[in-house]
Amino acid sequence: MSATQTMWIRIVVVLVVFVGLVFLGQSLAQDAPDPGKPAPEVPPKEGAKRGPETLFDLLLKGGWVMVPLAVCSVLAVAFAIDRFIGLRRNRIIPPGFIEGLKDVFGPSADAEAGLAYCEEHRSTVGAIVRAGIGRISQGHGAMEKAIEDAGAREVDKLKRSLRPLSLIATIAPLLGLLGTVYGLISAFQSAWGMGVGRGDALAKGIYEALVTTATGLTLAIPVLVVYQMLCSKVDSYVDDIDEQAIELLDYALARDSQDK
Repeated sequence: MSATQTMWIRIVVVLVVFVGLVFLGQSLAQDAPDPGKPAPEVPPKEGAKRGPETLFDLLLKGGWVMVPLAVCSVLAVAFAIDRFIGLRRNRIIPPGFIEGLKDVFGPSADAEAGLAYCEEHRSTVGAIVRAGIGRISQGHGAMEKAIEDAGAREVDKLKRSLRPLSLIATIAPLLGLLGTVYGLISAFQSAWGMGVGRGDALAKGIYEALVTTATGLTLAIPVLVVYQMLCSKVDSYVDDIDEQAIELLDYALARDSQDK
């Protein structure tokens, strides 16, 4: 099973769990007894202070835009967990990889043994080094070029795996703004239909419309932080891979000089 298939399986599992929890919460709320059966709520008199609403009540007033925002939040958590697992150092740069390769490579620069070692220790650095070992018979320059090309490809793969997080961080505020725009349109239409002197209804519609923008920003900011953290991690891996590739090239060049 490929890494992409594993990632999507994890995302589907997280989505199923999230939907199950939502339905379970709704079921418990509906089945909960109503103690004392209080009298229907009496509308507050004009000028009376209204109690603050809970966060959950505000989220429910966000409208249909809250659904894609909820999906984005679940996907963001799933992608973030998957990338933190997939970008662990031992998966990108196994400890002692170059030292083990040198032992297998030997003083005779056995390319077949080196390729077998890279196949056995599958990783990002292994794929890069394997490309260089495959060109060892063509000289140091060909090895260096092969390592550079393979390194660019592998780094691009790592960066591409982070694009969903960047996409969510971009889309979430736009979805929130879209919900706010539709909410404001609805609020002004309602206020216009009621006529003048209905500023309280207009104010209620406006603050409910702003819920989606606040939700989108609240989602986008941490996702963007996680994205930058993972990008920094990839950059640090690239620096380490460069050092190990240079070490391998120097070792191969030294072996070649001794043979001559």
